[in-house]
Amino acid sequence: MDKRPDFMRRQYEFAAHIRDPARQPRPADVKERRMAIYRDLFFNNVESLLAGNFPVLRRLLADEHWHGMVRDFFIRHRCETPLFLELSQEFLEYLQSEREAEPRDPPFLLELAHYEWVELALSVSDEDPDPKAADPNGDLLAGHPLVSPLIWSLTYRFPVHRIAPDFQPQEPGPEPTRLLVYRTRSDDIEFLEINAVTQRLLQLVQENPDWTGYDAAIRIATELAHPQPELVVDAAAQLLNDLRARNIVLGTRRDLC
Repeated sequence: MDKRPDFMRRQYEFAAHIRDPARQPRPADVKERRMAIYRDLFFNNVESLLAGNFPVLRRLLADEHWHGMVRDFFIRHRCETPLFLELSQEFLEYLQSEREAEPRDPPFLLELAHYEWVELALSVSDEDPDPKAADPNGDLLAGHPLVSPLIWSLTYRFPVHRIAPDFQPQEPGPEPTRLLVYRTRSDDIEFLEINAVTQRLLQLVQENPDWTGYDAAIRIATELAHPQPELVVDAAAQLLNDLRARNIVLGTRRDLC
């Protein structure tokens, strides 16, 4: 026997039918016409939001495929946030952990969804670089480079930044796709395709705040067993300055001067 208070039982029945109208009966005291309004309102709002947050994925999938995916998200996933802006992260978690893959899914579905989510996450991030933390004109080899908190260094099997209706690779590329996704001074989201050395250089200066740019360059030269380390240092200096021009590297740390 259901011992929940009547109002709570009715709420659960109402919500269960909204999520899964094919399997959960509507509350007996709510007319079908009224219930249909609620069903459409909830589903269409969520579907519209997700389509806007994952625009490439939405364009690639047939209507029936996409709507079935959103309905399954509605049924299976239990969101832990009431915020609409965070719904895309909940959808990504559903895709990665709960949804069962289908034969018709493109092989890059999860990576493309993650890439599109990153763009949104960076655009709404409340991280704000402290202008007092870096000397924008500091020597990036002699000083300690400070990387913006508004960059994500990502590695994918597929070239997700190029996927479109007329480019849908069915196999991963011969090399991983490495991307820097970052927010500009004007709050636009940009991406930069990089190589493994650039990715490693940024990783070293982020993980070792007490290292100078020169320290990081020498470490890379050692890892590469490069016969002329000075050439690696020169290349690192040019690279760090290029990244500073894009506001990816903010300058040198003032707290370690």
